Amino acid sequence: MSTATPSGVSPGISMPNLGARILIVEDEHAMRVVLRDVLESEGYRAQTAADGVAGLQLAVAEKPDLILLDVMMPKLDGYAVCAELRRLAIRTPVLMVTAKGQIPDRVTGLDSGADDYLVKPFSTEELLARVRALLRRSQASRRAPRAITMGDAHIDLVKLTADKGGKPLHLAAREFAMLRLLAEAEGEPVSRQRFLDLVWGATAFPTTRTVDNHIVGLRAKVEDDAKNPRWIVTVHGVGYRLEGAECDFAEV
Repeated sequence: MSTATPSGVSPGISMPNLGARILIVEDEHAMRVVLRDVLESEGYRAQTAADGVAGLQLAVAEKPDLILLDVMMPKLDGYAVCAELRRLAIRTPVLMVTAKGQIPDRVTGLDSGADDYLVKPFSTEELLARVRALLRRSQASRRAPRAITMGDAHIDLVKLTADKGGKPLHLAAREFAMLRLLAEAEGEPVSRQRFLDLVWGATAFPTTRTVDNHIVGLRAKVEDDAKNPRWIVTVHGVGYRLEGAECDFAEV
């Protein structure tokens, strides 16, 4: 594959979602490294998995913004991984990347739930163009949470205001961001690592304990009994999820 850098992109081309998290599921080590390096050089955050089972587990746990999925892999092939993601109602865009380029192979991939299909060998420019297109499409159809109601606590994620029992509630910027991330997950667990990546960012160096401490503080503000939380619940071994809250969404 040829190389590309952000400076090599035409000024007229939009580069959406730089910093988006992309999961690479590819059994060939050299290809995993190349794909990761290309994506990270463009400002994306890349995770990798070397087989279908590990890829499926990461996709479910981390909820990446896009998945690059090889077809021919040990343990579980790409078709099966994609079909299982769709069965679980995970809508993450999937770009299948494979040497199997015959029409029946493409049809099988698309029928399994893939959003696009890229045949090896391919250029870096084509790969990045398809990644940008899928991220644009996903961003355009995503629902954004506007407000969360947890009992007598109401959080406005647009105005960044909050109250509980009719009294103003002071939330820090990171606490609003954590609540937004929980609402976006729509009842699915959010991992500690995802909180770190999206709320703290790549330039910060906190630990997963930092997430736990912020959750403790957040519960103290919005829960009636912080030691026995009703709304922000722990998913052991994973992270946290929002349970039973009323979330108001807007199409974006």
